[in-house]
Amino acid sequence: MRAALDTEADFDTPFLVAPVLLGAGAILYFAAPSEPDWSALLLGFAAVTFVAYAARARPAASALCISILLLLAGALAGKLETWRSGTKMLGSAVTTSLSGRVVALERQPGGRTRVVIDIHSTGRPRLKYAPDRVRLVARSLPELVAPGSMLTGRARLMPHSGPIRPQGYDFSYHAYFDGIGAVGFFLGTPRMEAAVSLPWRELPPIWLEQARDRLTERIRKRIEGSAGEIAAALITGAKAGIPEDINEALRRTGLAHILSISGLHMALVAGTVIAVLRVGFALFPQFASNYPVRKYAVLAALCTVTLYLFISGAGIATQRSFLMLGVMLVALMLDRPAITMRNLAIAAMAIVALRPHEVVGPGFQMSFAATAALIAVYGAWSARRMARSERGRTPSVSSRGPVLHGLRKLALYAGALVITSLVAGTATAVFGVWHFHRLAPLGLFANLAAMPVVSLLVMPSAVAGMALMPFDLDGPAFNVMGQGIELVVAIAVWFSARTPIDTVGLIPVASLLAASIGLVLATLPRTRLRLFCIPFFAAAVVSAATRTLPDLFVSEDGKLVAVLSEDGRLAINRKRPRAFTMDIWERAAAANGRQTPARSADPVYDSLKTDAYVERFVCSESLCVARLGNGALIVHASTAAEAVPLCSTAAVIVIEQATGPPYPCSAHRGIPLADDPPVVVTARDLALRGALSATVSRNSGFAFSPGGAAPSYSVEIARSVSTPWRPWHVHRAYSREARGLPPLER
Repeated sequence: MRAALDTEADFDTPFLVAPVLLGAGAILYFAAPSEPDWSALLLGFAAVTFVAYAARARPAASALCISILLLLAGALAGKLETWRSGTKMLGSAVTTSLSGRVVALERQPGGRTRVVIDIHSTGRPRLKYAPDRVRLVARSLPELVAPGSMLTGRARLMPHSGPIRPQGYDFSYHAYFDGIGAVGFFLGTPRMEAAVSLPWRELPPIWLEQARDRLTERIRKRIEGSAGEIAAALITGAKAGIPEDINEALRRTGLAHILSISGLHMALVAGTVIAVLRVGFALFPQFASNYPVRKYAVLAALCTVTLYLFISGAGIATQRSFLMLGVMLVALMLDRPAITMRNLAIAAMAIVALRPHEVVGPGFQMSFAATAALIAVYGAWSARRMARSERGRTPSVSSRGPVLHGLRKLALYAGALVITSLVAGTATAVFGVWHFHRLAPLGLFANLAAMPVVSLLVMPSAVAGMALMPFDLDGPAFNVMGQGIELVVAIAVWFSARTPIDTVGLIPVASLLAASIGLVLATLPRTRLRLFCIPFFAAAVVSAATRTLPDLFVSEDGKLVAVLSEDGRLAINRKRPRAFTMDIWERAAAANGRQTPARSADPVYDSLKTDAYVERFVCSESLCVARLGNGALIVHASTAAEAVPLCSTAAVIVIEQATGPPYPCSAHRGIPLADDPPVVVTARDLALRGALSATVSRNSGFAFSPGGAAPSYSVEIARSVSTPWRPWHVHRAYSREARGLPPLER
């Protein structure tokens, strides 16, 4: 063990652990149940720094102190970003007249447009705490509207919701750090106003958005249909116009990553530029022999990907990829190894320092997991190849012949593609399951079929089209790009139609943590210390295999309730539920369908006398009931008065009303209760704590029998929002539901 640790120190592995600890510190900060105080973080950092200085002569104690310092540094970076963002978030829905400047436009299928606006003023009513920036949807816009235009119109503004399910994607969290204080829609078509002069510092972003908008429209004119929308997404990052059926086919086949401008696209653009310039320089042997043309090509590639960064909108994933590739290109210009774990660590530390909130997002986790795994495999393969070369086991080209040599190169390319897809897919699988609850069973084969088209046809054609655009000669290049995209879509649709069920459901936090630690131990060490990853991977598998899926889901507004039946379907209490919410719940529960409610003209109390509606909701006008397979009664009521008669038999009661008593099933109301009173959730609770999921288990040992004594149940509830609120959830206190007030009426 000591020899292995000394070897790791020689390979500078402790430096590679630094970004892992920084990221872990940021995760601990953002996952904290309450907002950490500045004084506690700073005093802790100062105290550990003093201890580290005092223990500098003891290697073990010094390493421990430095590790704690890195954790605290990551937490301080998260705290600083939270303070720096300070986004003003709307607390309650309101209809107002607003005037503001257009920041960005996104054309959506169906003719709608999503507009990001910086608000200048509001009226009727004037908002005393108006958000600075909002995202609105408009059915139609004036023809000449563009980034920088002034718009005025009547709009419905709504606060950001929390996660659709506990531990899910938090819309408030990401909007807070994106500076978006509210969402909503225009009531009618807004009108343009005369532009207001701006300081010169604010003009470059507007010019850039205008250029991106014009470029997107040009690409759509050159490449029609869905292929044009995908081409625009690959070049300018405008993904809103891609049809949902194509998006779903790409997700089911593991090809959705091609729509996000990430390291793959940056590397392909840089590689195309370097290859073209190296070939061009080779045509001038005298010049190529006297000057470092390789560095010239790398510098041109760096300038090109910098331009690509701004043209694509400089999204978070693109910024992350630019940092990673930029470090590698600079290393090439300095005659240093480019594809190394050290360069990846430098890029990771830069991102944690600049945008620490991204550490908890799927983009950061999947990108760095895939890259670290590929670098580790590439390094092991290079070391083995070098050892074989030193032993003289690598045959020369002349001994093989040009044909065999060419076939071997082709086989190596195919093998590298297989290994790349397999390694990257395996490294990112646990994060894909955690965030999206899905795997792509045929993803390896779909990537093998599609990625050569993307690498050799689509992206090089995109680079050629952009280079020829100033000369108005981009038509043929974009035509080739469109044909390549159509081929990729055809591959995705073909594999999607043959893909079995790709939904795998929720996995525990313990499984994610164990797999993450195992991935770090498998990729960073150079010695047999890598073997320590095996027990962590095993623990992750065991934890995932022994998981318990929720029995019940409740939406944030209290209107939608779903229970998981024993046949794998979700029984819901509404005929027409919100499709977005149901899609997330079905994937989280690994459901194989949904069961709509049965309508009853008679009081639903009568259904309690029979077991005909086990695992299915039966609803009257204002009351719905369903029984789980273990007999637990789930009730959804419009008002507290409707729910009171079921207090003695229900396990969980969801009340859509926010103005009633906090717990209507009180003994002093004269209602006989079971030994364990029911769990009551009101709309006010949901407004304060967000959507919930619950696991209901029977405590008693006897089975449910209609009309018999009610068994005892224990209900474990998971909430989406913790209290006291973090800064991105403070606005929840100001909704009418959170204050126990009824909805506004005209």
